[in-house]
Amino acid sequence: MRRIRVIPVLTIDRERRLVKTVAFGKRTYIGDPINAVRIFNTKMVDEILLLDIDATIDGRGPNFEAIGDIVEEAFLPMGYGGGIRSIDDAARLFQLGLEKVVLSSAALADPALVTAIAERFGAQAVAVSLPYAKKLLGGQQVLTRSGKVKTGQSPVEAAKAMAASGAGEIILYSIDRDGKWSGFDLPTITAVAEAVDVPVVACGGASALGDFLPAIQGGGASAVAASSLFVYRAQNQGVLISYPDEADLRDQFFAKLD
Repeated sequence: MRRIRVIPVLTIDRERRLVKTVAFGKRTYIGDPINAVRIFNTKMVDEILLLDIDATIDGRGPNFEAIGDIVEEAFLPMGYGGGIRSIDDAARLFQLGLEKVVLSSAALADPALVTAIAERFGAQAVAVSLPYAKKLLGGQQVLTRSGKVKTGQSPVEAAKAMAASGAGEIILYSIDRDGKWSGFDLPTITAVAEAVDVPVVACGGASALGDFLPAIQGGGASAVAASSLFVYRAQNQGVLISYPDEADLRDQFFAKLD
């Protein structure tokens, strides 16, 4: 039986609060990220991605103190993204106990940063997140600075450039589907997975375990990530930090991959 990574994404704001966005816009307060991590510790979670969604637009680096407090509570692998602008930032994050850094705006502005981190720490230690959305006149493009700045690059173009620069993983994040419970964007996942030879993580839109299988089997993703699915009871319902138990993952997902 093949096991696929199923990754909760936790987004924090400038006040180090756990929040959930819809299409990178409207935010809902969820709670304390440390409490969420403590719950995930008990759930046999594969890994967690922690993203500070305000760091880059605030023009600041990572909040190392806050990140350290969160990582200290984690007994599982964690990656972090938000405000990383130098190899020294990455080194300090690894010293805190993180296993992976996630670049986005800085990587697209300066692909050499991806290369430098990969050469020093290994490609497996650096992922690039590509938030993307539909253009008004058709097609899609990657956006930076929390979805506020257009790059003019398609997801495929950006993914190929980042993989060539040394990224060990591409996190393909659909802005249009963020918080919408509408399922993954399978055509774009497929196009990107076929274009690069590094793992692609599908993110944005997951509404149930049933959405994971087509992203892997049909879309070619190597892993799946979700946020709303793991912080709400269900769509339009209250907060509940949760994660599928091992039996459900096995029976509803992993067993069907064989």
